[in-house]
Amino acid sequence: MRNKYFITVVICCALFLILPSLPKQMSLVSVFRVTEEPAVIVRGASGSALTVNISFGDTEVEQWIQELSKPYPLIFVDTKWAERFPETVELIKEKNIPVGLLGSEGMAYDQNISLFMKQLEQFEKTFGFKPLWFRTVDEIFPRALHSMLWEAEINALGSSTVWKGGTLPPVTKGEILSIPHHRGDHIALAELKKLNESRTFISVEAMLFGTKANIKKIPE
Repeated sequence: MRNKYFITVVICCALFLILPSLPKQMSLVSVFRVTEEPAVIVRGASGSALTVNISFGDTEVEQWIQELSKPYPLIFVDTKWAERFPETVELIKEKNIPVGLLGSEGMAYDQNISLFMKQLEQFEKTFGFKPLWFRTVDEIFPRALHSMLWEAEINALGSSTVWKGGTLPPVTKGEILSIPHHRGDHIALAELKKLNESRTFISVEAMLFGTKANIKKIPE
């Protein structure tokens, strides 16, 4: 009995010493699967989560990120955009804003099998860690792509609503809102203030981790 007690104390002390030294970007839930089989998550059980897809913009995006306050939205980042604007990427890292990997259009992965791995490698090089979330720019996930995501322990995240400005969408339980910010397909980021005032947002992790998520299965 004393031996078991002693071992428990040693383990607790070791964790106490090791955890503070872990990299800042790493968390205890840095890698997990929300679903039990390959699927696209499109809605949570409750609350509202905001996601923003960025592949375009310089000064406006940097200013918006500077003004962001918690709870932060989940930002899906295009790796080519990240290469062009390293200062903005550093700001994202300094503020510890959650980021996911924004991919290309879904069909591109059927035509180029190595595309996903190249984008993943570039993301890890840029941010220093593997993304927990992945989204194609058109939210189409071919089966081959989804198999790669599953093997890499990265969750495929779609959305329940894509908002491009104008009339605010009604609040729905467990909604995941997606805001595109691409060349020729974006709103003024200042408009997001209206959206923020219309509901209380929580993080995607708070919405989904440990709860039941609505999913869209990949067709055979």
